[in-house]
Amino acid sequence: MLIELKNIEKININAFQHDLISWFKREQRDLPWRKDRDPYKIWVSEVMLQQTRVDTVIPYFNRFMEWFPTLDDLAEAEEDQILKAWEGLGYYSRVRNLQSAVREVKEKYNGVVPNSPKEISSLKGVGPYTAGAVLSIAYGIPEPAVDGNVMRVISRILSIWEDIARHASRKIFEQAVRELISHEDPSSFNQALMELGALICTPASPSCLLCPVRDYCQAFEEGVQNQLPIKSKKTKTRHVELAAVLALNHTGKMLIHKRSPTGLLANLWEFPNVEILHKVDHGRYKLEELYQQNLGLQIRLEKAIGQIEHVFSHLVWNIKVYTGTIITEIQETEEWKLVSFEEIKEYAFPVPYQKMFQLYLEKKE
Repeated sequence: MLIELKNIEKININAFQHDLISWFKREQRDLPWRKDRDPYKIWVSEVMLQQTRVDTVIPYFNRFMEWFPTLDDLAEAEEDQILKAWEGLGYYSRVRNLQSAVREVKEKYNGVVPNSPKEISSLKGVGPYTAGAVLSIAYGIPEPAVDGNVMRVISRILSIWEDIARHASRKIFEQAVRELISHEDPSSFNQALMELGALICTPASPSCLLCPVRDYCQAFEEGVQNQLPIKSKKTKTRHVELAAVLALNHTGKMLIHKRSPTGLLANLWEFPNVEILHKVDHGRYKLEELYQQNLGLQIRLEKAIGQIEHVFSHLVWNIKVYTGTIITEIQETEEWKLVSFEEIKEYAFPVPYQKMFQLYLEKKE
């Protein structure tokens, strides 16, 4: 470990902290979760920002705070409510874990987000990064908050050639931040590292000439900033062919289905769909048979209205979208509902199904 961090000895740490924090205080973006140091708001923002761009998160964060302005409000909310508030953000286990953890905070810590590394790290869904972000930003505790942005910045500053895709590498970067972090202002220091990675020290073509800490950067000095960080490629994604149908009954109501409480997109709503395993199944009658066999639905397909692709981290859905008519009477249950076009807005749908409904409305017009 000491070998990996040998370049720290070349840095004037106090000067590095000063230059980084001064830049951040001048240039930081005006973000809604920076208005105050409420640990609940910071926690929500950090969960939302996992694998999601800042510009995407801002409107979601604002709406979430309107719906659940306090930790108690989120603890008491129905799951359908929180899924609707999260609709479109993806990675829905994040908000389920957040609510579970918030409920634990309410019961175990009287509604106060704990300010010790051990206690906050024990909460469901709170990993080292989220714990470090909340502790440093909200409470001013000098804990590292190491995400992809921070690993990229530190790999260049200290010329660390470890693969950041390996879980074991994170410990190296956490140790580096522990040695570099400002104990006087850990909040600004950690946010500055994140901001630097987002605005200046970007994955491709970093803006080195604008960097406030260029003078400390070993990668820039060696001319290898475009080669760092080292990141091994992900495994190949799997492609799945699906056929989905937006089907109406004789009263003009549309059939929707609630997904399983476990697994991908758990407890979210969808339009009836089946996986197509063989090319021959693309025929209309074969699809109608698949709906009957797999879902117990008698649906007459009318026409294909489009194709939608949706990319997850590990698989790609290619969905052929049809309109259809429900032939038999549907008995509504907790999992199957018949809803009007107005009522459908009350249900939380993942992005691909939102796209399908939009496609349906466009074709209908």
